Amino acid sequence: MEHNDLQQELKDQLSHALSRQHLFQSDWDIISFAVFFIFIGMVLLLVILVLIRCCCCCCGCCDEKPRRWKVGIENLALEP
Repeated sequence: MEHNDLQQELKDQLSHALSRQHLFQSDWDIISFAVFFIFIGMVLLLVILVLIRCCCCCCGCCDEKPRRWKVGIENLALEP
């Protein structure tokens, strides 16, 4: 008799789990889902930016030396 009761209980739990209509039970579930996908989106964005940077440097268009900008104030008293 116990085997039949256990089997019926498992069937009831399985049917209850499969018949749930609400994916999110609370606001915290929605917030955690959103934070998770924002994190995944940011990681994918950074990976795409790294790949674009690597592809641009490999194509040879970055062979030119970047122009150096002077930092600070020029001391005109040292000029001849």
